[in-house]
Amino acid sequence: MADKKPTLLIVEDDEGLQAQLKWAYDDFEVVIAGNREAAIAALRSEMPAVVTLDLGLPPDPDGTSEGFAVLDAIMELKPDTKVIVASGHGARESALQAIERGAYDFYQKPVDIEALGLIVRRAYNLHQIEQENRRLVASAGEDKTVLGRLITGAPEMVKVARTIERVASTSVSVMLLGASGTGKELLAQGLHDASDRANGPFIAINCAAIPENLLESELFGHEKGAFTGAVKTTEGKIESADGGTLFLDEVGDIPLPLQVKLLRFLQERTIERIGGRKQIAVNTRIVCATHQDLEGMIGEGTFREDLFYRLAEIVVRIPGLAERHGDPVLLAKAFLKRFANEMNPAVTGFAPDALAAIDAHDWPGNVRELENRVKRAVIMAEGKLVNSEDLDFEGGEEEEAEVLNLKAAREEADRRVIRHALSRSEGNISSTAKLLGISRPTLYDLLKQYDLQA
Repeated sequence: MADKKPTLLIVEDDEGLQAQLKWAYDDFEVVIAGNREAAIAALRSEMPAVVTLDLGLPPDPDGTSEGFAVLDAIMELKPDTKVIVASGHGARESALQAIERGAYDFYQKPVDIEALGLIVRRAYNLHQIEQENRRLVASAGEDKTVLGRLITGAPEMVKVARTIERVASTSVSVMLLGASGTGKELLAQGLHDASDRANGPFIAINCAAIPENLLESELFGHEKGAFTGAVKTTEGKIESADGGTLFLDEVGDIPLPLQVKLLRFLQERTIERIGGRKQIAVNTRIVCATHQDLEGMIGEGTFREDLFYRLAEIVVRIPGLAERHGDPVLLAKAFLKRFANEMNPAVTGFAPDALAAIDAHDWPGNVRELENRVKRAVIMAEGKLVNSEDLDFEGGEEEEAEVLNLKAAREEADRRVIRHALSRSEGNISSTAKLLGISRPTLYDLLKQYDLQA
């Protein structure tokens, strides 16, 4: 059976525009409302993720009072709804007032269907991300989240999150360094959400996934006729993220000629589209990430040193999942609950051998590998509990590197075992002490000694 289309509520009293908008969104289940009463009834019955709202509704079609009344009602009844307000009446003043009242975005009439479609789909994607984060928070416990969405119990990742929170409200450029699958985009989104740009767009682009000959147009846009196939003027991602944040993943894959143009933007805060002659002022914050050794690339002449220092005013190094002791089990439980709800409700948890295997694995693919393994395991599991075979591990784990300082080795072993036990027991002190084979007072002493939290 095909997936159910997401619902889009269009609040618009112009019948011609109603029909035009209805047929423009074939990937949505479109519901039309022409006045306040119909809009609120549709909101209650359909629970749409996204609403486009014309402020000029009867009985005040030439004003905005009725439209703002609808906006206020939506924010009261379903505050997570992404409302995109459109109006031809006092555009700037209406925009500011709409955002203050909780609207997601604003669009001025006359409506450009294609541009509005991009805003609608971006709003829906953001709504899905926020909904997923709420599910993860509910499944893993709110006390195990940082930056509002990142699930972790590891001090290493808490430190990363606190660093990002501190720099979020500044204007400095941030570079996230970490292996593939460590959650760089999630951290970049967290930085955006914690900044004063949170109401602006967050746009992510993977520079390694776009061919070199298309990357310049993707970033800077192009004018109509700039090259074969350029049938219309198109904004680039830098311009689309105006007032918000642009996340450049795998920034080390940007070719040298384009590095020069990116550096010019960072210095002058203006861009020029391909084929254009006009300098366009853009207020976009750049956050970038890579798994490559950019300093080594500078030595080889494949990455500009001046661009590196523009992008890397603050460098945040993200530990791999294997370094985040206790997090694999914590995350695995969150993923299992989500995938079980979606694909196999009979699965209720992990068998002890599965938890032991998750603890022991070195996770070269990091969080992405863990998510994929748990997803497969939930699908393949035949009983209520996922076992180690369902996780499809091959062979045993390699021995850890030898530690010659006996006291340090014992302390590190204690820390790891305590974190793993806390993770398995979801922070319950009695259950953790029982797993460890010690008394509760002894556990409290160890938690204090090693500065760990339940």
